[in-house]
Amino acid sequence: MFIQTESTPNPATLKFLPGQNVLEVGTADFPTIDAAENSPLAKRIFASGDVTGVFFGIDFVTVTKADGVEWDHIKPSILGAIMEHYQSGQPVMADDHKPTGGHAEHTGDDAEIVGQIKELLDTRVRPAVAQDGGDITFHGFDRGIVYLHMQGACAGCPSSTLTLKMGIENLLRHYIPEVVEVRPVAA
Repeated sequence: MFIQTESTPNPATLKFLPGQNVLEVGTADFPTIDAAENSPLAKRIFASGDVTGVFFGIDFVTVTKADGVEWDHIKPSILGAIMEHYQSGQPVMADDHKPTGGHAEHTGDDAEIVGQIKELLDTRVRPAVAQDGGDITFHGFDRGIVYLHMQGACAGCPSSTLTLKMGIENLLRHYIPEVVEVRPVAA
């Protein structure tokens, strides 16, 4: 098994490409070791040491390292953990845990606007940030303000504010006049 790695815009996060599907659909975010309880693969990666976050996409795994740790020191153990997992035959996710599609549900008077926001996120934003090892999902909409949840390489990325304000906010405001601002939300 050959696992490729790619850097991401977030220097604390590295993207691992195992050359096969990680998830069939959706994404899975593990911002802490406790959140990884339903994933044998995520638990194995956290156990490799100095890992503060794991995120799964369709064909990639992004890993966020602890501050003060160099990639040269932990990358071999993460590669080993991923390889051991795939050789073990264990599932990526426990049977009772399903990956998420990402977006929060929204009902009410703004349902049509929210539908347009989700459509733009799905077609224009999410594919681009997946290339960088992350995901951005809809969290809420209130009085013109769109709340988005940043995951994987996007969470804590130094350029995330620029991505939100100059990229996503401008895109949404261009197509949906009711949008006046975009803000991030914590997990």
